[in-house]
Order: sequence, then C-alpha cells, then structure tokens
Amino acid sequence: MNLAIFFDPLPEELVPPFIAPTTLGAHLTCFLDTFPDWRDADMAIIGLNEWRGSAAGSPDLHGANIVRHRFYQLQKGTAPLRLVDLGNLRPGLTLEDTYRRLCEIVSMLLEQKTVPILLGGSHDLDYGQFLAYETLDRAVSFATIDARVDMAEHDSAAAEDLHLRRMLMHEPSFLFNFAQLAHQQYLATPEVLAALEKLHFETLRLGAVRTDVRQAEPLLRQADFVSFDVAALRWQDAPAYSPANPFGLTSEEAAQLAWYAGHNDQLSSFGLYGYRPDHDQHGLGAATLATMLWYFVEGFYHRRGETDFQSTRFKRYAVGLPGTPAKLVFYKAKRTEKWWLEVESLADSAIKRVVPCSYEDYVYAAQGDLPNRWILTQALLG
Repeated sequence: MNLAIFFDPLPEELVPPFIAPTTLGAHLTCFLDTFPDWRDADMAIIGLNEWRGSAAGSPDLHGANIVRHRFYQLQKGTAPLRLVDLGNLRPGLTLEDTYRRLCEIVSMLLEQKTVPILLGGSHDLDYGQFLAYETLDRAVSFATIDARVDMAEHDSAAAEDLHLRRMLMHEPSFLFNFAQLAHQQYLATPEVLAALEKLHFETLRLGAVRTDVRQAEPLLRQADFVSFDVAALRWQDAPAYSPANPFGLTSEEAAQLAWYAGHNDQLSSFGLYGYRPDHDQHGLGAATLATMLWYFVEGFYHRRGETDFQSTRFKRYAVGLPGTPAKLVFYKAKRTEKWWLEVESLADSAIKRVVPCSYEDYVYAAQGDLPNRWILTQALLG
C-alpha cells in the first residue's frame, strides 16, 4: 500500500533552508515534496488533526505543526538519527473511518519495526493505535498517562471520555495488562478505579508519581504502547487544554516519563494527544511537548536490548518463601540495574511470564512477602 495517499505534506516554512545544521530539523526527513522512505526509519512522526471525538470541538490551528516547529529547532543528540515525518494524516469520512485508517497505518509501521509517534488530535485516537495490535500473534500491554480515567459508562458521552472502556472491553480480547498513570483521585470515580482493581490492572495516582517518578518506570517498561494526554500536565507547565487544571505533572516529570517510554525495548508506538494551540500561552505547551518528544527519541536511542534473561547481561536471584510459591526468581540487568520478576502460573507451570519490577519488589520478597506485582500478574495469567 502507498501510505502517501493518506497524508498531506507539511508547510515548507516548518523546515526553512537556513535551519542550523546541529538541530533535529536538519537531520530528519519530512514530507514536503516527496514522501519519506519510512521502511528504513527507526521512528516516524504522524500528525493528527481529528477532533470529532472531543466535546470541545476542533481548534482553529493545527497543533501538530506548532509542536513540530518547536521540536525541529531542538539540538540533535549524539546518536545517528533515522527519523522521518510522514506529514499530517487525512481524517476519514467519519470518526470510525479515522480510527480504522490509523489502525492500518500503525499496523504497517509495526510490521517494518518502525515506531510511530502519533502527535495531536483528541485522546480517543489511541483507539486506532490500540486496534493496530490486534493483528499481532500475542497478548499486549499498554499504559495511559492522563489526569482522568476515560471510562464513561454512557455511550452518549464524547469519544474522548469513553475510549479506554472501549479498549478494555474489546472483543476478541488481545490485552494482557493495562496501567493507568498520573490520574487525580478527585477526577476519577471510585467505581471506575474499583473496576480496574477487579480486572487486576495497575494504577499509579498523580501523588505517587510526584513523590517518586521512578515508580512509573516498571509500568511503562511493560507497555507495548503508551498513550499520553496533555491534560495530565499541570496548566502552569502546559496551558494547552481545557478545562484548565492547576494540578498535574510538571514538565520535568513528563519528560522523564517520555524517556522511560522511549527507553523501553518492548514499546513500539507512542501517542501524544490533546494539545490545543488556541489555549497555549506564549507557546509554552508546544515547548513542553516538543521537549517530551526529544526525550522520547533520546530514550529510544539509549535502548539496551535487555530481553535475553539467560544471557550474561543479567544476574539471577532466587528468593525462598515460606508459603506458595516456594521461591521467586528475579533478574537484574548488570548495566542498567533494572529488575524483572519471573511469574509462573500456579494453575499451569508451563505458563511463565517475566515482568518488569523494581528493586523494592525484590526487597519485599526478601523479607518473606509476595510483591503486589506478582499477585496481579498471577491473576492475569489465570
């Protein structure tokens, strides 16, 4: 399939000919006159301007282009850059058509191991991102970073308010695990949080992330894709959404989360949604999102390929327990000092899964207790 038919080229003024040679804009390939060869790229930016899923309607300006303008001017890192910008996706005749179009495009990029970076539009577009993983021959995990838990119970609600429920209830199910990060307790109904707990999914509220952002790293390391709503940021750091909220992640914390996502060897797509340029004051929100993208790209180029737990790259720790199971097995990467936990199904010993964890999980087990991550994974394994 010729992907170019689904995209509009970028305005030429986004990449002026006099751009500094040390910047990102001088090193990436953009769709201006010729559609980029995305098959050999590590990552591909896809601009989105679909807002039919939002009750607030569409902003007057194209948000993805404004963020790009800031992003292109940032300095390139030290690693060789194989990044392309495919331009702006043309919306479908209906919102559902846009979801399907996005699904098809992301699927094609996944097949070529090119990581899509989805930029702009309302948060419900991550449903199209999610559908692309249905073709994989395995269960997948994903994480959402948002101030709210978008699981409205009424079908009459705006798509951006119920897209998460739609993904979790999708049939046939191909979901293994889900993590909700940085939600604010006073914006999430107890019934919704209880439903996630009943499904054995993990949540990490805003206060916990702000106390120690490192708690989010194992949850993002388990994700095949991440969906970030700009509304997770506090208004002071990104005045680019509505309604305004003085509480949320700082720009530094958001950049750290973007780094964690990019550094995840397993992650194969990243979505940054909800930016409204008509609310952005002095371009502060665009600058924050552009910096997050920079950290995501840098994280990607610092990946270590830590997936072979039997290799000499890892140390293996077996912790004896007084009950069932009799022991837990942990793996620690020698270079990055990241931890993983091996979970063997109690119902079928042939079923095992190695999941990211923290050093604190290891310490907890060493004290004779089962880490909560083992309990939740055991429940998901059935």
